[in-house]
Amino acid sequence: MTHIDLNSDLGEAYGPWSMGDDAAMLDIVNSANIACGGHASDPETMFRSLTLCKEKGVQIGAHPGYADPLGFGRRVIPMTPPEIERMVAAQIGTLQGIAALAGATVTYVKPHGALNNFAAANREAADAIARAVKAMPGSLALLAVSGTELETAARAAGLTTVSEIFADRGYQPNGQLAPRGTPGAMIHDPDQAAERLLHFLATGLMPTVNGDPIPLEAASICVHGDSPGAVAMARHLSARLQAEGVTLKAFT
Repeated sequence: MTHIDLNSDLGEAYGPWSMGDDAAMLDIVNSANIACGGHASDPETMFRSLTLCKEKGVQIGAHPGYADPLGFGRRVIPMTPPEIERMVAAQIGTLQGIAALAGATVTYVKPHGALNNFAAANREAADAIARAVKAMPGSLALLAVSGTELETAARAAGLTTVSEIFADRGYQPNGQLAPRGTPGAMIHDPDQAAERLLHFLATGLMPTVNGDPIPLEAASICVHGDSPGAVAMARHLSARLQAEGVTLKAFT
């Protein structure tokens, strides 16, 4: 593989509470998944994030999640598929509205946290998200974890589907992410993350926690923006990938 996108979940502050170093991360990544009022963010935070993305030439995606700021969107909220569909549409529309004020354009959607993990395993939830994305203006793409129900649903809905892998998360043998808090779920060592990515790009096989490697596809790599070492991780990955001849560029 000669080129790939590097993305990060950003804009996750809320009011006076900060989260991560978005300005530094936006100097590294190609695409930014901007929180849109569900698990985090507010209109002012969205506007600042979108303005920064526009200034730095970073591709913009909506990052909808469960409306659970206290849990940072990492807890599953019981909802029917139609409720998920409307929730996702409302959050995407909110970000598109603020983007219009900032003179920016939202081009894709990536679900956040527990919603993303739930849709990775549950086809009805995945279909609900795909329907919401398809209904929005702008012919939005869907960034979906590779090898999951969400990826399958996006393709079945006729959406531009971008397969994603994670640089800093461990995988289960079924292709889903290892639950946070379990051994091997988080990768904190930049060298370990870089070696794993380079091996994947060379072979198409992703190591798993206590299992055999699994085949995945990828047009984008996610590095989370909410950890203390996020910027250092992203910077190291960018440097290592480019040193191996991989060009980093936005997927659209």
